[in-house]
Amino acid sequence: MSALAPLLREDAISLDVEAPDWQSAITIAGSLLEQSGVADSGYTQAMIDNVTQNGPYIVIAPGFAFAHARPTEDVQRTGLSWVRLADPVSFGHPSNDPVTLVVALAAKDDGAHTTAMAELAKVIGDPATKAALDAAGSPAEILAILGGDEEAAQSAPAGSGGGSRNLILTVCGNGLGTSLFLKNTLEQVLDRWKWSPFVSVEATDTISARGKAKDADLILTSGEIARTLGDVGVPVKVIENFTSTTELDAALRELYDV
Repeated sequence: MSALAPLLREDAISLDVEAPDWQSAITIAGSLLEQSGVADSGYTQAMIDNVTQNGPYIVIAPGFAFAHARPTEDVQRTGLSWVRLADPVSFGHPSNDPVTLVVALAAKDDGAHTTAMAELAKVIGDPATKAALDAAGSPAEILAILGGDEEAAQSAPAGSGGGSRNLILTVCGNGLGTSLFLKNTLEQVLDRWKWSPFVSVEATDTISARGKAKDADLILTSGEIARTLGDVGVPVKVIENFTSTTELDAALRELYDV
């Protein structure tokens, strides 16, 4: 069974919805979480506040925003909502706007949903699956598509100057949502390269990343979070599309001088 199935129900999916701005789009996604018993209204406001405070880093791929906030007492159970917009909405992202799909996550803790996020990253990053989701006519079709089943070997990384620590940090504002998307896409690339036994990837937040940077080879994140981090003593690479294995492949080649 799809790892997404327990987290996304038909009553949390709304298609071709009118929203005048990004705040309204997140509000609609949050209201679906509320109606399906996943979270209370305070969590919806927390998702909006997250963007207000940290910028539009939740727009992790062209046309796709992944709304979320830290786990709080407003979350009743881990779950998702899915909102396809009738008209694109700008979130203020320099390259991935405008947004047509908003998926909202409410999580009871930091770990319960990681397998589902890996699966979601793969389906959103696959052009054929994304096209099918864009054309789906009902919530039932969305669930059916999400539940569907769906190499170049290289040597272990030498790292910059031969001093590799074999750890990569993926970073977002709260270490919960977008950093996991980036982690999952990066791990797909490492699997292709057959580097997975040699390189660890850790999703974390901005505060923790500053402390952990000394143990990492590099940090991958959004432009907004990179500016928040500042100089942490290791390379910080800005990734525009968190679901693009092509962009992550190119970033690794540049940073590891492959």
